[in-house]
Amino acid sequence: MQIEKFSYDNKIVRNFGIATLVWGITGMTVGLLAAIQLFWPFMNFETQYTTFGRIRPIHTNGVIFAFVGNAIFMSVYYSMQRLLKARMYSDFLSKVHFWGWQSIIVASIITLAMGFTSSHEYAEMEWPIDIAVVVVWVIFGINMFGTIIKRRERHMYVAIWFYIATFVTVAVLYIVNSVQLPVSGWKSYYIYAGVQDALVQWWYGHNAVAFFLTTPFLGMMYYFLPKMANRPIYSYKLSILHFWSLIFIYIWAGPHHLLYTALPEWVQNLGVVFSIMLIAPSWGGMINGLLTLRGAWDKVRSEPMLKFMVVALTCYGMATFEGPMLALKQVNAIAHFTDWIVAHVHVGALGWNGFMVFGILYWLIPRIYNTTLYSKKLSSIHFWLGTLGILFYAIPLYWAAVVQGLMWKEFTPEGTLKYGNFLTTVLQILPMYMMRAVGGALYLSGVIIMAFNLVKTMKQGKLIANEYAEAMSLEPTIVKERGIHRRLERKPVLFMVLALIAILIGGMVEMMPTFMISSNVPTIASVKPYTPLEIQGRDIYIREGCMGCHTQMIRPFRSETARYGEYSKAGEYVYDYTYLWGSKRTGPDLHRIGQKYPNKWHYDHMLDPTITSPGSIMPAYPWLLTQDLDYASTPGKIRALTILGVPYTTDYADKSIEEARRQADLIVKDLEANQVKTDSDKEIIALIAYLQRLGTDIKVNADTK
Repeated sequence: MQIEKFSYDNKIVRNFGIATLVWGITGMTVGLLAAIQLFWPFMNFETQYTTFGRIRPIHTNGVIFAFVGNAIFMSVYYSMQRLLKARMYSDFLSKVHFWGWQSIIVASIITLAMGFTSSHEYAEMEWPIDIAVVVVWVIFGINMFGTIIKRRERHMYVAIWFYIATFVTVAVLYIVNSVQLPVSGWKSYYIYAGVQDALVQWWYGHNAVAFFLTTPFLGMMYYFLPKMANRPIYSYKLSILHFWSLIFIYIWAGPHHLLYTALPEWVQNLGVVFSIMLIAPSWGGMINGLLTLRGAWDKVRSEPMLKFMVVALTCYGMATFEGPMLALKQVNAIAHFTDWIVAHVHVGALGWNGFMVFGILYWLIPRIYNTTLYSKKLSSIHFWLGTLGILFYAIPLYWAAVVQGLMWKEFTPEGTLKYGNFLTTVLQILPMYMMRAVGGALYLSGVIIMAFNLVKTMKQGKLIANEYAEAMSLEPTIVKERGIHRRLERKPVLFMVLALIAILIGGMVEMMPTFMISSNVPTIASVKPYTPLEIQGRDIYIREGCMGCHTQMIRPFRSETARYGEYSKAGEYVYDYTYLWGSKRTGPDLHRIGQKYPNKWHYDHMLDPTITSPGSIMPAYPWLLTQDLDYASTPGKIRALTILGVPYTTDYADKSIEEARRQADLIVKDLEANQVKTDSDKEIIALIAYLQRLGTDIKVNADTK
């Protein structure tokens, strides 16, 4: 063996670190605006580019892929080079990765604001951006595995295991969830419909949380926490058990997002079982992290960066207990569709992800700039502002969720709903929404202080762009390793294949029967395909992000059928590309809204919601009354849906515009009879057509009319 000299690339680490700060402030600012819009509707600004439905996915994707994503890459590029004793495989690929990722973020913000959305949670970007994401992710993978192969360290440390699992699983998740049939440059339809689409989406959605917001952060925890505390990780054996059990079990838990829905019950039950099992490996990681700090609590008290890490691990433990608890059907029956889900997500995002990123930034930036942190006092202020922000954010939403869940289900002694008007339940929780915004403002102010602190730190130091190091060359050895896993840690390709197998099993078991056995999604003879005008209206509904506040899934509870009508059946969604069951009820469920109100009611409701619902927090959509409907796109949409299996006749696309105009004229005549003058070329007409169709294909309880 001989000593080899080389250097670490800190410039790419710096670049991703700066991007983390910029996008963190941007994404959280948009989130704060969205929170304010829920109690001050005028903050939607009556422009189509700033409504809650448009900016919500900008916030979620901005925080997940821009803030958290850049933080992951920053941490991976820093830690991987040092764990493998090697510079990244290619500086050129590192640069392409960085600029490619930033371009994707900018393109996503612009297109989502313009209403180009596929509507899938955490994957709203349309197909050209999906392709770009896959290309950049592959570039990242080549760079990562190229570095692993040329390493000077024989064994892969536990952090590398989690990075490998992250890369492989995110690739599988994103590709499977993003299979779409393009209709135009910025419009596509998923190849899945209804129940199948819902299953694929939450297999992706839950595991995007698992393998983008969890596994890479566990890898980061395993590297940075011991470095900060200057202590070895508590247990190597526990890390092995933690890793393999986590990646195998996590992938099964997605269906717990769809309990009491039209999803086959056996899939729901599988999701519940594996969600409960998930507590063990999740808490194994938390325990391994916290016990690493045994004997280092004096350092924790004096170092804000370690305080961030302790709170991060605590929030991880809370969120991973809460998730399985919410997967219990008895709890889910009350909590689902309420603000409990929002609070749960943000305990993980703000506490686990956010605080770990902050701790790492405070530790890492001074090192690559060869200086000390500008102000430990400011970082301590940031810690307490962030902690208070989490509490002020989450606790009011838990409170709101309990209020919502109980009010939705409360009956009078006579057997009628006590709060039959959904808006009554919304107005009751507005003070909690205000407190949530205060929490968000506190948290954001802490991030801004951190950015100032780190910029000052950078200015007082100088970037070590190429940090020189030396290590022994990696020579072939005939020494037999003791232990199967120790031998596996020397074989990255085999390790990757085994991780891939571990994550594929659960997805295949849950999804293949639903796709291959037709009886798992029974059809209903009376359910017919949407008309051309209804398809256009549905796409407008999706464009405006209406599914972010309204569900289209009535669960089989007395309180829901009394409020909305007949519970939803799987066969009603066979022509829904994409599914629109929703995740949160800020407004009422709309699955049986069809024919419940006259056309003029819908017209007035979109013009100004307070006309029909005094006190409503829904934004107005006046542009729908003035913007022309794109009739020319109708034939292309019909042809695409026909390819996907919707049983339109062969010549239906050719006459679809005529058919759409005929239906639009009927709606216009009805509006004119009620003193509303408009014409059939406006988008509002298509949206009314879609809303009036919802839930009318099967018989609805007359009492709900």
